[in-house]
Amino acid sequence: MTAQERPLKGAWLMTGLLFLFMLINFADKVVVGLAARPIMQELQLTPQEFGLLGSSFFFLFAVSAVVVGFLTNRIHARRTLLAMAIVWSLVQFPMLATVNLEVLMACRIILGAGEGPAAPVATHAIYKWFPDSLRGLPTAIIAQGSALGVIVAVPTLNWIIVHHSWHWAFGALGVAGLVWAVLWLAFGREGTLVDRPASPHGNGHVPYRYLITCPSIVAVSCTCFATYWGLSLGLTWFTSYLIQGLGYSQAVAGNLTILPWIFGLCVVLSGGWLSQRLTRAGVSSRIARGIFPAATVILGGCLMPLVGSMPSPAAKLAVLVIGSAIGSTIYVVIPMIVSELTPQSQRAGMLAITNSFVTVAGVLAPLVMGNFIQNAASPVAGYEHGYVIMGLLMIAGGLIGVLFIRPEADRARLVAHAARTAGMRPAQA
Repeated sequence: MTAQERPLKGAWLMTGLLFLFMLINFADKVVVGLAARPIMQELQLTPQEFGLLGSSFFFLFAVSAVVVGFLTNRIHARRTLLAMAIVWSLVQFPMLATVNLEVLMACRIILGAGEGPAAPVATHAIYKWFPDSLRGLPTAIIAQGSALGVIVAVPTLNWIIVHHSWHWAFGALGVAGLVWAVLWLAFGREGTLVDRPASPHGNGHVPYRYLITCPSIVAVSCTCFATYWGLSLGLTWFTSYLIQGLGYSQAVAGNLTILPWIFGLCVVLSGGWLSQRLTRAGVSSRIARGIFPAATVILGGCLMPLVGSMPSPAAKLAVLVIGSAIGSTIYVVIPMIVSELTPQSQRAGMLAITNSFVTVAGVLAPLVMGNFIQNAASPVAGYEHGYVIMGLLMIAGGLIGVLFIRPEADRARLVAHAARTAGMRPAQA
């Protein structure tokens, strides 16, 4: 390993802090789904109204991600990360009072605007500490701050919901966010590692129209969109399905909510490690970052339609957990593919753009599932119809990934674009 390939001093401290950042981020996301039944009962919400509440978190999510992503191309990620953490901490505290649907939705919309840029900006920040060949493991660790956020927080939040109220669960998350902000203010630093440009001259700038329409970037975004559809359903409807569809109590269902995240944690860490190992062994990105993770998404999609035909609640739960989480490695590879194809000066913006497209699934999925539940012959039939649609989306998204994620070929094409932009012929580049 050359000096340029070694991570900078302090890289793993920053990885740990950003891991905690994503942990709190996803605990914030899951609390509404965890408290679904108490919230619906207290506010007398229909499934369609609760689906709208779940979707409201994502109303400004994509817009905010793009705006802050492009801003982070120009200013230090350290500052934007701190500002985000403060916003999503403070917006939790109004929930300690008596609220109606409108107030709850307004707070969730603001929270979504604050959290929308979290993943792309955190990824951009950590890539300033690790070279491309070593990014698999830190990317997986940060991505699994989401899983650990659920695994660590859910038992505590569920205990608060059962023994106190769902209002206090929101307040606890606000305090946790402010604690992280203090730690980041004290220890957070900006990395100094600079990637080699897409072209060996100038700053390697590539027009965004070429990046946005790059086949590999489009394909991996489609694959991740399908997988995020399932993640969004898990955040909003999973606990409710366990209670209403499978007959578990709030206490039991709340604790079972961690199962997809535990399985997903194992998948992402092992998948991220394997993808990095394949890359360092000289295996093409097409296989290590394309075919391999996209094939696991297809496998998950094949399992999801089987949920309704399982003979027992335990069997339904097992298929749902495995099917929804087995394709999670795609969350590790999407930022690596985007980073592999994007000049560093444009990376935060492109990570934000792809993240915004993927998280549109968060707007659609809860609404679609809410409509299925409300209009089906029974709530259980509505849930299971929704899981069939999810499986079909995952199969389609995975096939797109297998066929069209080709980073090496697309990088050569983007180098040619960068050369032409700089006034040189591709042959000279």
